[in-house]
Amino acid sequence: MSEHDVAPDRGQEVLRLQGLRKSYNVGKPTEIEVLHGLDLRLQRSDFAALVGASGSGKSTLLNVIGLLDQPTAGELFLLGEPTRGMAEARRTALRGSAIGFVFQFHHLIQAFTALENVLMPLMAASGKPTPAQAAQARALLAEVGLAGLEQRKPDQLSGGQQQRVAVARALVTRPALLLADEPTGNLDSKSAAEVFQLLRRFNREFGCAVLLVTHDARLSGQCDRTITLVDGSIESDTAASQERR
Repeated sequence: MSEHDVAPDRGQEVLRLQGLRKSYNVGKPTEIEVLHGLDLRLQRSDFAALVGASGSGKSTLLNVIGLLDQPTAGELFLLGEPTRGMAEARRTALRGSAIGFVFQFHHLIQAFTALENVLMPLMAASGKPTPAQAAQARALLAEVGLAGLEQRKPDQLSGGQQQRVAVARALVTRPALLLADEPTGNLDSKSAAEVFQLLRRFNREFGCAVLLVTHDARLSGQCDRTITLVDGSIESDTAASQERR
């Protein structure tokens, strides 16, 4: 974080779910409700794991939180703004500015350099990046340990390095919320630990709330909070002891 950045209020509420429900095939004989009245809050200081067995609704919940899908009932507030009835153009803009995404597979564009991949969210929002934005992207690549590799294309980087580029890309808009879906699931243990520590550091330094979906008990055990989803309902939401933080 540069000396010109203003640190966000780490106590600010980033996300609030109120009675959130999600059904598919609504109004048809095959209608099924996947998420059942979820209540959840995340602040900028939160570094939380979302865990649950396959089929528990984690992916559906992540898509709804990421404004990629809409709830059937209830409300989702992002930075205090209700989103369920929001116009699609506003949803797209809010998603682009307030949410960062990191997936198990980095989804980098192979024809682009590392720097160009990091700049993609800014280019999608406003076209050609400004010199200041390019400098910000370079600084982020340096932050994730890739200084000097800005012009390399994905096939010239290791798997761990490619995932670091994906982390930098997710953070280039300085989002209030980072959604990480099995971000270390395709990495060796050393690279996985390094990517996890990067997310930890950005949570502390940038005040970016992190919601980490993982099947790895070692990773969820290092998070400050664990939210357990069972059959579309939050079974538990527990904070780690101070000794583990």
